[in-house]
Amino acid sequence: MTPVKTPSANPLAMKERMKVPRQHMPEQLAQIRATNFTEVNLGYPAELARQEALRCLECAKPACTDRCPVGVKVKEFVQLIVAGDFLGAAAKIREDNVLPAITGRVCPQEDHCEGGCLMGKKVQSLGIGYLERFVADYEQQHLDIKNIKRAAATRKKVAIVGSGPSGLTAAGDLVQKGHQVHVFEALHEIGGVLVYGIPEFRLPKQIIREQVDYMRAMGVEFETDVVVGRTVTIDELLDEEGYDAVFIGTGAGLPQFMGIAGEHLNGVYSANEFLTRINLMHAYEFPRYDEPMVELAGKNVAVIGGGNTALDAIRSALRLGAGKAYVLYRRSEAEMPARAEEVKHAKQEGIDFQVLTAPVEFLSNGQGWLKAARCVRMELGEPDASGRRRPLPIAGSEFELPLSVAIMAIGTSANPIVQSTTPGLETSKRGYINANPETQRTSRKGVFAGGDIVTGSATVILAMGAGRRAAKSIHDYLSTGAW
Repeated sequence: MTPVKTPSANPLAMKERMKVPRQHMPEQLAQIRATNFTEVNLGYPAELARQEALRCLECAKPACTDRCPVGVKVKEFVQLIVAGDFLGAAAKIREDNVLPAITGRVCPQEDHCEGGCLMGKKVQSLGIGYLERFVADYEQQHLDIKNIKRAAATRKKVAIVGSGPSGLTAAGDLVQKGHQVHVFEALHEIGGVLVYGIPEFRLPKQIIREQVDYMRAMGVEFETDVVVGRTVTIDELLDEEGYDAVFIGTGAGLPQFMGIAGEHLNGVYSANEFLTRINLMHAYEFPRYDEPMVELAGKNVAVIGGGNTALDAIRSALRLGAGKAYVLYRRSEAEMPARAEEVKHAKQEGIDFQVLTAPVEFLSNGQGWLKAARCVRMELGEPDASGRRRPLPIAGSEFELPLSVAIMAIGTSANPIVQSTTPGLETSKRGYINANPETQRTSRKGVFAGGDIVTGSATVILAMGAGRRAAKSIHDYLSTGAW
């Protein structure tokens, strides 16, 4: 039977839609936002959201959904915006994404849904991320979460280890299937990397808390200050606590360093430590909270790395008063993995990008504190294993850059606590948990894993995709008992 086609609520002909420019996201002025931690992007008002939604071509085979790691039905939720049904649009997103206010802010849509948008072949792609953020924020303002209906209980218990994006996604999908879901978080606040690793000006803590409260209303239980592998083990959860399945989503939070001289000096941080001090220890709210950071006012600060974490760190340093704020990146700007929007915002705020530059030594002031970085200029050679051109040092190009603080943002690796305390849990040579990429099943019956603890450092949305696959696989296992 041929499916009945729903009439479009869009009054514009296809050619007219192509003529409508992409609607600019309102944002704080650069010179103002560089001095505060208030969110940079201010969000669409309703009239801009509907105007942007009118641009959608309503493709018969939407590549945007195919390119989304969690499978959001983009065309359908955008059509609901056009029709003025903003709560309906939010509900449509939530069928596939339990964290829309978060992904609407930090997902690299240009690599996923917007990268597949047909409009992008001739004009700017549809602002899918901006629209997702709009309906998620509208829902938060207008929906009474006390009225959220809970699924019929299955009496099956699932433990989620870690409350980052993969854990929260798995928890949200599983609780909607009627399973009893309990999330264990090692830190004192729920959210994992969302709350300790992403600064307030990109993802406000209140947004995360609101999304977690929504999940509580759905029936998810949360417990903080529990280090699984120390406080309780995976075996104890399964054998003594009565859980039928466990999902491990602990992320990859062990910082990496370059192994160069001087990394031990005071003033040299990992990006993890630097951002955690700001986000969880409230340095961004100084002087209301005692500042848990070395005084940055007027000092030279550099981040080493070119990803989103690097930009989050250096833009935070600028807001804490850094006199000069540098990005030192060993490749060219074209190879930087950071989002283009974040690079643009950083440049507008005055961050100095020193590309094709790498530190080779950190220099001491003689009293144990960093005073400078000895750097070398680079040139790009042949592609390496990553597919990017290999950076090679230029002979005789060394120079000293005066610095008081250096932040290492060159990647992370797997924390071994869970793996080392779970017999029979297979890991890779680098310490990541081995899991089937389609089912997220591990070598231990009833134990699943996903996100950065399996793949290594990746994006929020890719971790969420793993959480969705794991939830489906866990539900199948709980329903059939088959392994």
